[in-house]
Amino acid sequence: MAKQTVAEQTVDILVRAGVRRLYGVVGDSLNPVVDAIRRNAAIDWIQVRHEEAAAFAAGAEAQLTGKLAACAGSCGPGNLHLINGLYDAHRSMAPVLALASHIPSSEIGTGFFQETHPDQLFRECSHYCELISNPQQMPRVLQTAVQNAIGQGGVSVITLPGDIAAQQAPERSIEHALVTTRPTVRPGDAEIEALARMVDEAGKVTLFCGSGTAGAHDEVMRFAERVKAPVGHALRGKEWIQYDNPYDVGMSGLLGYGAAYEATHECDLLILLGTDFPYNAFLPNDVKIAQVDVRPQHLGRRSKLDLAVWGDVRETLRCLTPKVQVKSSRKFLDKMLKKHADALEGVVKAYTRKVEKHTPIHPEYVASILDEEAAADAIFTVDTGMNNVWAARYLTPNGRRRVIGSFTHGSMANALPQAIGAQFLDRDRQVVAMSGDGGFAMLMGDFLTLVQYDLPVKIVLFNNSSLGMVELEMMVGGLPAYGTTNHNPDFAAIARAAGAHGVRVEKPKHVRGALRDAFKHKGPALVDIVTDPNALSIPPKISAEMVGGFALSAGKIVLDGGVGRMLQMARSNLRNVPRP
Repeated sequence: MAKQTVAEQTVDILVRAGVRRLYGVVGDSLNPVVDAIRRNAAIDWIQVRHEEAAAFAAGAEAQLTGKLAACAGSCGPGNLHLINGLYDAHRSMAPVLALASHIPSSEIGTGFFQETHPDQLFRECSHYCELISNPQQMPRVLQTAVQNAIGQGGVSVITLPGDIAAQQAPERSIEHALVTTRPTVRPGDAEIEALARMVDEAGKVTLFCGSGTAGAHDEVMRFAERVKAPVGHALRGKEWIQYDNPYDVGMSGLLGYGAAYEATHECDLLILLGTDFPYNAFLPNDVKIAQVDVRPQHLGRRSKLDLAVWGDVRETLRCLTPKVQVKSSRKFLDKMLKKHADALEGVVKAYTRKVEKHTPIHPEYVASILDEEAAADAIFTVDTGMNNVWAARYLTPNGRRRVIGSFTHGSMANALPQAIGAQFLDRDRQVVAMSGDGGFAMLMGDFLTLVQYDLPVKIVLFNNSSLGMVELEMMVGGLPAYGTTNHNPDFAAIARAAGAHGVRVEKPKHVRGALRDAFKHKGPALVDIVTDPNALSIPPKISAEMVGGFALSAGKIVLDGGVGRMLQMARSNLRNVPRP
């Protein structure tokens, strides 16, 4: 075997682990690694304009594939820029390996130029974070990092000084077969039996589903049918569970709609399936609760549990469903389905009259048209803030579409860089970034990455010239809005100047045509849509007792307006309700 440098060995191990791109910004301490990539045909160096974008792109790739993705930053300020995207990836349980290159090893601890301590800085946003200070640590440390990221679902960080990267790797190093997939976890028989007894004893059962139901749609539907349970979901569970769901009662939480809240509070037994839903104020405290999760550390950290079940949702339901008795009464289910349909019927009227003529344009109208015009297998990346509302209420899942965002970490500026990672996976698949003007402007430099690589990402910019959610928080708190107004340029003109397709839309009648033209364009495109910053109102059901602080403020922005095709779905589900 030919001699290798530590950098070359690092790149080879990443390739064996399935990494095909390393996102980052070059720098002197990182040069040995970048040069090793240049000479390795199995992996590409993706040059972004900001390292934060590199981490977001890698995190998006990992979320979409479930496989390891990677990013890198040079010493000091370079790798520090990774931290926000790594926090997001870690909290999204996305397997990401971050390479934080370091100052010369002999200078560590002397206050050297650009010196930081990455092996300490990244510990809170990683499962594994170690410094390679001697070539003899390779490849064991890197292999351990890979397996931590994949096995635990999250981030691993390797700190590698540039001088160590350039040294010869050990000649007889031990390279073992890497673990690149996660196993399924089946609960013990005792837990399955206990959960079956709870289900049989409960007259009314409700299911509340999160991202842990990915791959378990059929199992959830079979179980819901057997026990006649309404099925609600959190935002991260929407794409996995809402489609083809005759038991759907919508979403609970700050962006909630429909009857999910009522269904979780009026049942005898609430079963939380694969969700780490953070807003415990929206969970009941007077019904029995069972939780199923593949991560035992998630069990019971949001609500008091009557039963904790450690297991994969799909495997758990495969074991559980045959053991529970078939419930014959649909009374509770039908009641919740009717409440759900009535709730959507009641709110949809506010934005169904003359919206085609309203200026500034209703953002709800834009989101509904986007939902209709986007591809059936589109990948949507969604900025934090009001775009979360539009995505939650208007994007219609179908089992093929994907929707990702900074739904747990809640970072601004995530949509554009996540779209970069999504598009590199498949240049032929439609990728749509739902961006706000505040988020887009924050990392706007990486629009140039789209142009440089001719990535056909379509950015739909909801431009209300404000930090809308923050402004609402201030007003709800009795404060005058301050520091929330953005003086924006013509973003479409900037896109055209950069060499991309760009169009500005100020009238609702032009929205559909602008989106169609952008989707037909073969390269990157930006549709800058001027939207109404005042198209929000306080919902009928929210109180200070339910949520406090930010939760109260954010909860009050839930619109009284339309909910897209979800109303049609609710109406369709009502057809299954037996008539007297």
